[in-house]
Amino acid sequence: MGRNHRFADLGLLIGGCFAALVLICGIFAPWVAPYHPNDQELLYILAPPVWMEGGTSEHLFGTDSLGRDTLSRLIYGARTAMTVAVAASLGAMLLGAFFAHLAGYFGGWVDWIISRTVEVWLSFPPVVLSMLLITGLGIGIDKVILAIVLVDWTRFCRVLRSEVQVVRGQDYVAFARLIGLSHLRVIMKEILPATLPMLITLLSLQMGISVVVEAILSFVAMGVPSDVPAWGQMIADARIDMYYAPWGLALPIFAIFFTVLSFNLLGDGLRRTLDPRHRAERSA
Repeated sequence: MGRNHRFADLGLLIGGCFAALVLICGIFAPWVAPYHPNDQELLYILAPPVWMEGGTSEHLFGTDSLGRDTLSRLIYGARTAMTVAVAASLGAMLLGAFFAHLAGYFGGWVDWIISRTVEVWLSFPPVVLSMLLITGLGIGIDKVILAIVLVDWTRFCRVLRSEVQVVRGQDYVAFARLIGLSHLRVIMKEILPATLPMLITLLSLQMGISVVVEAILSFVAMGVPSDVPAWGQMIADARIDMYYAPWGLALPIFAIFFTVLSFNLLGDGLRRTLDPRHRAERSA
């Protein structure tokens, strides 16, 4: 038991630190990146990273086929990924939590309508549905965020609805309704605090999903504009020269992998830390 808790705490620490590092790189990209991400140096086309033969300290991670600094594009790509991850996840969380609390608290026909809507929405493959929405909305980071919100709010709604139903059956919620508190006050004062740990955990996991979706959309040129650096766009550009310059393909893939892994570790650690049942096991 103690070993599991140590692993959970370690995962929370590692995931939180790496997620914070990516977030800081995104926020301070203009000051952290050594070059502008779109600056081209034709004398340094496909330059290897510094640890490979022929590499130079002027471009630590090498350059791409247009002579653009890979490290700078990775850092600015972190800004794009984190912007989408934070904004889209918060939007999906707010929308999904709103309908989840309505369905779980009121039940009856309200629950039936919301649950059937979620089931119909989930019958579409998420990435395909995102592409269809992007086709109608157009290309842009705000359009990517909106598409993810419209697709992924169902994740929050489906999970939280069950949690709200469990909390609604507790004695203190029944007492709050008995003394005449309004439905809004019962939800805000009694139910929402109990479901907040689950909500925070889902938010961190959704951020990892949003990073992947943004990368997929950018990879197929349906995400951000071509002049905005994005990890998926870097992977698409590096495919042509993958046999001559494999680092151009590997580095953004590793960036996506470790970012998503950090959010997953963070989410699992938060679940164990914030869940009252796990806290009770820890203190036992």
